Amino acid sequence: QVQVVESGGGLVQAGGSLRLSCTTSGLTFDDYAMGWFRQVSGKEREGVSCIGWNGGSTYYVHSVKGRFTISRDNAKNTVYLQMNSLKPEDTATYYCAAAGYKRYDFCSNSDFTDVGYWGQGTQVTVSS
Repeated sequence: QVQVVESGGGLVQAGGSLRLSCTTSGLTFDDYAMGWFRQVSGKEREGVSCIGWNGGSTYYVHSVKGRFTISRDNAKNTVYLQMNSLKPEDTATYYCAAAGYKRYDFCSNSDFTDVGYWGQGTQVTVSS
């Protein structure tokens, strides 16, 4: 049984930082590109950042470039999203996703067909 579990969300003031973590079990982590998506209620889900199986290639949506950093630790089956200089518009539910044998930039696809597994989501709220 595959599990994808996010943690690290919370409430932070604008300009602050949070680090999200996503740990998987039940899959061969090295076989999966990993990514972070976010969704605001009533709006479409958006790919934020994703990373190739070995961490060598990364993708960021334009609005977070220079502020967010994605990384992974294959020994721990975990992917991270370090979020700095947070803005109120970053407020959303953040979802971790696993995409088996897919490109590192799979999260840039708007149809999400490459995603094999989703986490349950973690709430990030940035106050102004």
